[in-house]
Amino acid sequence: MKAATAMLYYGTARSVPDARQLAAGPWKVSLIDGALHAIHYQDIEVIRAVAFLVRDKDWGTCRPTVKGIEIDETQDGFRISYRAQCVNPDGDTLGYSLSIDCTAHGALTLRASATANTAFLTARCGFCVLHPIDGVAGAPARVEHSDSTVEQVSFPTLIDPWQPFKDIRSIEHDLSGTLGLPIAVRCAFTGDVFEMEDQRNWSDASFKTYSRPLEWPWPYTLEAGATIEQSVTLTVDAKAVRVSEAQEAHEARIDSPAPQLSGAQTIRIDLDAQSDRNDETIPALGVAIAADEADIALAHLALLAELAPQQLTFSFDPLAGHGTRELERFAALQRGSGIPAVLEYALPGVDTPRAEIETLAAQIDAAKLALTGIVVSPSVHRQSNPPGSISPPCPALDEVYREARRVFGSLRLGGGMLSYFTELNRKRPPLELVDWVTHATCPIVHAADDRGVMQTLEAIPHITRSCRALIGAQPYAIGPVSIGMRQNPYGSRVMPNPRGERIAMAERDPRQRALFGAAWLVGYAAALAGARLETFTLGALTGARGLADVVGAANRTNVTSDKSDADGAIGADNLRLYPAFHVAYALAQMAGATRLHCAHESRAIACMAARDVQGRVHLLLANLTDSARTVKLDTGVKQISEWHVTRIDENSALDIETASIATQAISLSQPVTLPPFACLIAVSEAAETYKASK
Repeated sequence: MKAATAMLYYGTARSVPDARQLAAGPWKVSLIDGALHAIHYQDIEVIRAVAFLVRDKDWGTCRPTVKGIEIDETQDGFRISYRAQCVNPDGDTLGYSLSIDCTAHGALTLRASATANTAFLTARCGFCVLHPIDGVAGAPARVEHSDSTVEQVSFPTLIDPWQPFKDIRSIEHDLSGTLGLPIAVRCAFTGDVFEMEDQRNWSDASFKTYSRPLEWPWPYTLEAGATIEQSVTLTVDAKAVRVSEAQEAHEARIDSPAPQLSGAQTIRIDLDAQSDRNDETIPALGVAIAADEADIALAHLALLAELAPQQLTFSFDPLAGHGTRELERFAALQRGSGIPAVLEYALPGVDTPRAEIETLAAQIDAAKLALTGIVVSPSVHRQSNPPGSISPPCPALDEVYREARRVFGSLRLGGGMLSYFTELNRKRPPLELVDWVTHATCPIVHAADDRGVMQTLEAIPHITRSCRALIGAQPYAIGPVSIGMRQNPYGSRVMPNPRGERIAMAERDPRQRALFGAAWLVGYAAALAGARLETFTLGALTGARGLADVVGAANRTNVTSDKSDADGAIGADNLRLYPAFHVAYALAQMAGATRLHCAHESRAIACMAARDVQGRVHLLLANLTDSARTVKLDTGVKQISEWHVTRIDENSALDIETASIATQAISLSQPVTLPPFACLIAVSEAAETYKASK
């Protein structure tokens, strides 16, 4: 791929490891950078990935340098072997050798032997197996333990806050094969004590089996010369059936869909706003503003005015040195923009909740900051407390929220987490004392490859369903949301990324500023269907987690006027809009409209639609892949003859960085081809046309 094209798609020209496709009978795998991905048997994904991983003390991945890779393919199977070396941030090294053997009519086995060259500090060193969530969540399973006992269990349907299964020697579960017939998938482990965590907590689309148990001390040191050996063996038992039975089962699964154009994915949109399936509104759009970003936002009030979000979310952390000055900057921004504001307050926990909350209230009054709500969450809850770890001292949540309610009176009070759903699932606020519940997500907690980041969209409905099970009908908000990580709950820092690579736990992810980031945002918003969110908050206005770059002289830090260049032109030399800005603008325009049910059968496409009070239909489509995709709309009616369409793709690249992307009045009755990671934003004709045509 040419560097210019890569920059458009991914925000970086850094290359990604090549994928080598290998097959052995019914087995098909992708070999990427020494790990197996997309492991299929009879064309069904049985395992999402298997990799030998080395984590540093902050759970960052020590990227291996692979040498001497050998691949031997025969008619009966394939064999892979290589050596690798990892270096942790302290400069210590560890080497390992790995082999993979697969036979056409047998097992797929991975073996590894790792030796610390020097004393090596690590949070994890061993195999990780990722099980997909579709067809697995809620499925019955059989777990064999180290004492050879077998336990009949089920994968959790709702997200498990802790490990669903421990002490795993092997785990077996059933999946539906390509013809709807069951196949049994078995994973067996040797060399260490394995357990499983529900990675949907972190928005990963997988269950992960790993070693060693989290209740054991971490990080831990592998002494120089220490060697560990592990293996993972995958087997699949495909149930034998007669061909006629298989064909009947296949035909029974066909839901008599309307004829589709060859090569086009049909998307059906239910335009009846009164339908039982269309009783949800699109959430308000929020934008997070960190304390060190307030002055830049003040300098670009015109950008906020153009975006027109329904809420600003200010982040306030006394332990980071924030005080009255930061609240004054927030107040100036709220006055200058006229946008309602909510404050995220990380309660320090140094003094009593009463004293700290009263201090905050006095600072808010002194700063003359007008708020519509405040989220209060203990600062220590931003850090994860995995099973077996010792939780740091934390004030009682009942006391925290009672004091916040007493001090702030009628101001809306939010509870939950300033970090991720994981912590909300483990540390639940007293619902009777809060007016809404919130948490954030990040798609690069465990991995940062392109496929993995897009696959996190599969987990969003699991998160929202699980959260709804916790909070019932309580108002619910999600955010801040961005590809880059705001704060690392699992270590002392976010990972540096000076070269613009795909790195887990990095604050700066280059895809945020590219077409990939815009498509991912459409996919995220579409995946929120059914969650009945009150507010969906994006990571930032500008910068690494934002919607635009600020360049040149306007990137100032000492701004004193409330207006602060508010009349500056959007897209001028000092601003470069990301593709995601245009998606965010469309989401802000859709806020409050009735969400319409969209149905399609491909994860390659994301779609969301809504009908506003004027009767106009708003539509967002995105191609979530690096290959062109063709779609065809089926609205079930003929009234929509014309749409006003904006394309965010490689062909509009010259205009994406400004607010001047051309909008065309066209019909969408014919198939539309979306280039890689392209987004299509459309608004239908006016309500009067609907009425006249009925």
